[in-house]
Amino acid sequence: STTAWGVPAQPGAPAAGHTALEGTTAEGAARPAPARPTGSGGHGRRRRPGSGHGPGGVAERTGSPIIEPGLRPAALTLALAVLLAVAAPLGGFAVLVPLLLLQALTAAGWYRLNGMWPARQGIALAFLAGVSADAALLTVREEHTDTALLGTLGIWVLLVLLLQLRNRGSADERLHALTAGVAATVLTVFAAGFLAAADVRWEAVSIGAAAVAAAVPLRALPLPGLPSAVLALLAAVGAGLGAGWLTGVDDAGFAALVGAAAGLCALVGLRAASYDWPSRFVHMTAGVSLPLALAAPAVHVLASVL
Repeated sequence: STTAWGVPAQPGAPAAGHTALEGTTAEGAARPAPARPTGSGGHGRRRRPGSGHGPGGVAERTGSPIIEPGLRPAALTLALAVLLAVAAPLGGFAVLVPLLLLQALTAAGWYRLNGMWPARQGIALAFLAGVSADAALLTVREEHTDTALLGTLGIWVLLVLLLQLRNRGSADERLHALTAGVAATVLTVFAAGFLAAADVRWEAVSIGAAAVAAAVPLRALPLPGLPSAVLALLAAVGAGLGAGWLTGVDDAGFAALVGAAAGLCALVGLRAASYDWPSRFVHMTAGVSLPLALAAPAVHVLASVL
């Protein structure tokens, strides 16, 4: 058994957050760990690549480490993006409702994507960091949104560092737990960029969310890689222009730029959520949230700068 931070609860136990290819008996002798069930990665139609045996007969994973989330997580991302786009004209408290769901999925999905499960303390800490950022943004004035985001992030990253001082695992285990904790905190705090952008220029939130809603389902279609990505990016630009027209934005260049940036970030998020034979749980958390979570800071920066 392990703690939530990846620290072995007993000497010789495998650290949380690492896929154990070998286990140890009470006497310390190596024994193969049970193989994961076929089909634990990807959605229903896909099967994980085959596995072979390396030196000593230990099972090894072979094949491509990329399994895309598929249409079901894309549909959930579409629904969440539509909620953000519709809530943006209603004000910050309306944006907060889908944003909290986005932050919860981001915190849980990032830890599971890194193989760390259960990691209740880390997930709770990252989610609370996002909630703190939301609360700070709702209480400060428009000109102080950047300070609120960065200040909240600094405080919670410092807290993650302090908590890692309790980690008595090996150097690799401590580094893995630290990087996962810091990255999850950064992602959940930066997802609050939608709330910050809503204070500066709410139209940017609707445009960015519409772009993600258009790009992700198209990327999930069974098309060749490069044409699929190009089509998804073009759809993001088109959705951005359409959302800009619906929200009364006169500057078509602004709408196209925000749509392109949000669409590109969504594709990067999908790629990250596809890595290393993720499980269905990864696809239904990180695969849903990362496209929007990565688009949030881009939308905020463009809304503030332009």
